[in-house]
Amino acid sequence: MEFDSEDAAKEFYDDYARHLGFVMRIDQCRRSEVDKRILSRRLSCNKQGYYVKMKDQYGPVRKPRSSTREGCKAMMLVKVNKSGKWVVTRFVKDHTHPLVASSRTCRTAMDHKDRKIQELTLELERQDKLCNLYHEQIITFLQSVEEETGLLSTKIEAAVKNVMEMEAEAKQQSNLQQAHLQ
Repeated sequence: MEFDSEDAAKEFYDDYARHLGFVMRIDQCRRSEVDKRILSRRLSCNKQGYYVKMKDQYGPVRKPRSSTREGCKAMMLVKVNKSGKWVVTRFVKDHTHPLVASSRTCRTAMDHKDRKIQELTLELERQDKLCNLYHEQIITFLQSVEEETGLLSTKIEAAVKNVMEMEAEAKQQSNLQQAHLQ
C-alpha cells in the first residue's frame, strides 16, 4: 500500500486497529542523519514488546502499574520513498492476544494526548521565539558595551597622556626652579 503522508498511514492503521479490536501505538522511527526528517515509522499494537522498567533513571516511579504489553508482534512499517510517498514495507497481521472489537468512534485518550502535545509544542515554539529575542537583545547589548568600551578606552588614553604631559611639565618647571635657586 502507498500513502501520501505519514499521517495518512497512521490514520489508516488506527482505523484498521479500531476495526479489528486493538489499539494502535506509534512506535519507533528512523530519521535522516542529514536533516533529521523521519524516513520510516513503525506502527504497532499497543501490546507490542514487553515493559522494561528503567531503574529510576528518569526519577522515581510515580504510580506502579501492571504492564499491558504481551509481546505482540502485530505491526505495520512504512517508509518514505524517493517520490515522497509512504509505502508499507512490512506488515505483521497476527496478534498474540485476543482482540476486542470496539464501537468507539473517537480516540478520546489519544485526542487528549494530542491536545497536550499540541499545547506543549506551541509553548515550546513560544519559548523558542522568546529565547531568540533575548539572544538578539544580548548581542545588541554586548555590541553596545564593546563600542562604549572602545570610546572609554580612547578617553582614558587621552587622559593618561594629558596627565603624563602635565607631570613632565611640572617636573621640568621644578627642575628650572631648582636650577634657578642654585
